[in-house]
Amino acid sequence: MRSNRVLRSPGGLSVRLDVRSVIVVGLLLLAALAAGVVLIGTGDFAIPAADVVRTLFGGGNAGQEFIVNELRLPRVLVGLLVGASLGLGGALFQAVTRNPLGSPDVLGLGQGATAGALVVIVLFSGSAAQVTAGALVGGLVTGVSIYLLAWKQGVHGYRLVLVGIGVSAVVTAVNGYLMTVSDIVDAARAVVWMTGSLDGRNWAQVWPLLALCAVLVPLVLGNARGLRLMEMGDDVSHALGVRVERVRALLMIAAVLLTASATAAAGPVSFVALTAPQLARRLTRAPGPNLLASLCMGAALLVVADWASQKAFGAGQIPVGVITGVLGGVYLLWLLVTERRAGRI
Repeated sequence: MRSNRVLRSPGGLSVRLDVRSVIVVGLLLLAALAAGVVLIGTGDFAIPAADVVRTLFGGGNAGQEFIVNELRLPRVLVGLLVGASLGLGGALFQAVTRNPLGSPDVLGLGQGATAGALVVIVLFSGSAAQVTAGALVGGLVTGVSIYLLAWKQGVHGYRLVLVGIGVSAVVTAVNGYLMTVSDIVDAARAVVWMTGSLDGRNWAQVWPLLALCAVLVPLVLGNARGLRLMEMGDDVSHALGVRVERVRALLMIAAVLLTASATAAAGPVSFVALTAPQLARRLTRAPGPNLLASLCMGAALLVVADWASQKAFGAGQIPVGVITGVLGGVYLLWLLVTERRAGRI
């Protein structure tokens, strides 16, 4: 039996809280922040966690302040924001499609963002900022295309997934063509970007991501009740007063923006959007999209994966996208086997 608490304000407003979900969100948030502190202290010049915390609050020496605040903190913040954006975006896609496989990785948004970046790299030899803008535009165009192609008097979850798989195949072919016509320098640059990495990220990536999350996260949470009611079906949710297509379109736009901006900042980091919502749901054991838990789980997963990419392979570092790809692939196989045994696929 679940334990719920109802909080009431003096003005008559009330909010029902699931105690287990609140505890899970709190623990995941602490885990993400603790992993971030450990990651800041990791590197050629190791800094103890206590010194990292003291430096973050202005108590370190000049050398520690430069290493922490200028070199390592921006990378960790980008990792936290990218992971949170992918986790929340994945939860929205899976809730809208009512399918655990309905993540941006499967629907082709990552491939669309990659296509935008490749166009800038291969055809225009653009700068890093232009590549980021190209990836953002590519992800948005792909998301809008999928939604419009899936529209037929509304958007059905399975139709959205099938259209997304088809669009993903087409965009993947376009990406392959762009790689074949590129010269060796552009091809090497494109491969590095396509792997997904947090290496070299700075404050220029932090502020746009932070601003976008500051706008989109409250917007998504404000529509969480409508999203949860929509899981009972369009007819029931419409009867309960939910403007189904408006809420669905709004949340899809938010999910596309979150995913495209995360991909533009760090490259296509695979499987975080797929695994974070599922792991969050298993921890909270709560129905519904588990938006906050997915957000915190995504942030924790990416920061821990980035730490593993720096420490688990000796002196050599590998891109964080390789770690998430390997772990996510194993998880996807386990999920498919579990769903098949349960008779859902």
